Amino acid sequence: KTAGGIIIPETAQEKPQEGEVVSVGPGALDENGKRVTPEVKAGDFVLFGKWSGTEVKVDGEELLIMKESDIMGVLEGRKKK
Repeated sequence: KTAGGIIIPETAQEKPQEGEVVSVGPGALDENGKRVTPEVKAGDFVLFGKWSGTEVKVDGEELLIMKESDIMGVLEGRKKK
């Protein structure tokens, strides 16, 4: 509950998740059937909501598949650890 009396659900209080983009598809089709090139690329570090995407297991590694619209932002200057 905020000082003004607004109740904020726990899901809205959760901080975004962070991850590295492993691979990117060719992009979605717009309403005219034209391919829209994705803004993110493999190697980018991004922020996304806790419940975004679909969990999959590929070669024993757990990954998330998500739409680009689920990405909140790209973390600039972040390097792979």
